Amino acid sequence: MDMSTLIWSFLFGTVGFAYFVYGKKQEAIVPLLCGVVLMVFPYFVSNTLLLAAVGIGLIILPFVLRR
Repeated sequence: MDMSTLIWSFLFGTVGFAYFVYGKKQEAIVPLLCGVVLMVFPYFVSNTLLLAAVGIGLIILPFVLRR
């Protein structure tokens, strides 16, 4: 694990926790699920480019699927 992977993982975990808390308080399923996935998926992805692409996509997803 290199430093960039560690920083991206920390960033996505932090944003994921914020989405999770927001989704739970607002009872919104999309931010809640995106938050859980953002906190968990860095453990399974070791490629830095793939990690960044999937993470950024998951951060944008609740804004696209707004209900």
